[in-house]
Amino acid sequence: MTSSDLKVSSKHFISESPESTILALSGGIGGAKLALGLTHTMSPEKLMIVGNIGDDFAHCGLHISPDLDTMMYTLSGKSDPKQGWGLARESWTVMRAMEEMGGETWFQLGDRDLATHLERTRRLSEGDSLSDITTDFCHKFEIASRIIPASNDSVRTIVETTEGDLSFQNYFVQNRCQPIVTGLRFQGADKALPHPEFVKILQSPFLKAVLICPSNPFLSIDPILAVQGVREALQGCNVPVIAVSPIIGTDSVKGPTAKIMRELGLPVSATAVANY
Repeated sequence: MTSSDLKVSSKHFISESPESTILALSGGIGGAKLALGLTHTMSPEKLMIVGNIGDDFAHCGLHISPDLDTMMYTLSGKSDPKQGWGLARESWTVMRAMEEMGGETWFQLGDRDLATHLERTRRLSEGDSLSDITTDFCHKFEIASRIIPASNDSVRTIVETTEGDLSFQNYFVQNRCQPIVTGLRFQGADKALPHPEFVKILQSPFLKAVLICPSNPFLSIDPILAVQGVREALQGCNVPVIAVSPIIGTDSVKGPTAKIMRELGLPVSATAVANY
């Protein structure tokens, strides 16, 4: 689906009633950009976003939730517009000090961004749920839309490659998506419970449509669908389910989607994404 197709579809499906809700499944920069666009065409409070948590990982003792943070920073207008992730007008004092000390710097964390991870980690250690923390952060960022993680349980994307199994961040950031992908699995997804609001909205008479954002279907959308019961609930909901493809022509707009499709033996096309 192209941007022009989305504009036509939005007139048909995103016509609001007082109670209508649009549900978006999202991960990465592409998903955050579409969500931002939606908030400009509808009442932001009528948009619920389910964020991918397969990218979450522990780094330098901190719990990092990259996709949730990218969504929060984007919708709050605080994201770095050039790189699409992290915060605008960021400083890097801690990373420079880490480099001087021989610490790990392959995953860049800005000084202000670190505050998000420090506070999240502190609250998780005290027993707060990831969704409650995310909700509180959204209030602090004055975000009207509802952002929830796909699950409060741990789901971790493992990328199977010709060089061995890699965690998502080791594949995506540390190795820059260079290893050849042979498969993927989502550790913990079979035991993870979907967020209660996720299940509730899929069964709600007020749900108007489900949008699958133009995120990487393998690395961002699959981890959401892998959570137990989600795929079945999505198939059973009685509203239009609209997938916006990250593929235009025979290449991806951004990121390794086309590369992964070729490596998995799939044709690189929007149709192949839809069939997948």
